[in-house]
Amino acid sequence: MPAAPYASPPAPPSERGAWLLACTIGAIGLIVLVAVLTGLVGGTTRVAPPAVPVAAKTPTPTPSPSTSGVASSKPGHRHAAIVTRPSTAQQRLDARDYLDATQTHISRAWMEGFYPIYATAQSTFGVNWLLLASIHRQESAFSTARGTYHGLNFAHCCGGPMQFNVTNGPVSTWDLVADSYEYGKRPAHYDHMTTAHPSIYDDFDAIMAAAHLLSAVGAEYQLDESAWDAAYDYYGHDATGVTYADQVLARAIGWSQHGFCINCGLEPAMVEAVQAAYGAPVLAALEVEEAKAKSEEEAEAEAKAAKKKSADAVTAERAGAG
Repeated sequence: MPAAPYASPPAPPSERGAWLLACTIGAIGLIVLVAVLTGLVGGTTRVAPPAVPVAAKTPTPTPSPSTSGVASSKPGHRHAAIVTRPSTAQQRLDARDYLDATQTHISRAWMEGFYPIYATAQSTFGVNWLLLASIHRQESAFSTARGTYHGLNFAHCCGGPMQFNVTNGPVSTWDLVADSYEYGKRPAHYDHMTTAHPSIYDDFDAIMAAAHLLSAVGAEYQLDESAWDAAYDYYGHDATGVTYADQVLARAIGWSQHGFCINCGLEPAMVEAVQAAYGAPVLAALEVEEAKAKSEEEAEAEAKAAKKKSADAVTAERAGAG
């Protein structure tokens, strides 16, 4: 019986489909990887700070008649201050704090919650958001200071992110501008949104109120002498208030020139420039006022002593005559 012929071997399956599948899976994986790395998937979208409205110039001293007058002669200094004549102890503690750089690293994500609020406050009240942010930094280290969202400060007068005075009544500074939040659109979401409004502890309420107050005392987009005056009014009219205003404006000008920087310290050269242009004349006027007040007190004390001496002499004379 003849042997059966061998059957033809089967043809190997086509690899085209497998290669197409592998390429498709690889392409999808690459797209997902790019999306993750760029934050489109599995990440959060970054929120940029508001645009800088003006790049301010470094100030230079300009002699003017106002530099020889007293601090209160400047138009911006006729307004009430938030702290309203801080005590000596408060001035000492504030001066120490203002010399310190940011002690706690503040994250980008933390600050992103404030950017929409700064932008709304700027567009609503026409105040440069960098000045507002600098005061926010000075008052509560961008709301990272202990006790920002509860209670009052050590002087038992002020509280919240912008440290509004709620005790200098009968109508406090906070009462004057508490309704400022009504003029702008509240963001749908942000940290520390209180259930009741207005509240000094609500970020939007407090920052809007601060912008309103700064605008009322002359602050605008320009980071100039009017901005310095507004910062000086915000703290109070004393030597520590001068330091406060110098640092607030120096920080804001630096940001306008180099970009907003969350954790950067003050530029000493810029602080010196602002102090020479705006702070020094006011500080000199304060010293003149203090010297005058001291002289008047001494003269009054001498007059009282002389009057008492004269009265004692009359009493002694009458006693001798009796």
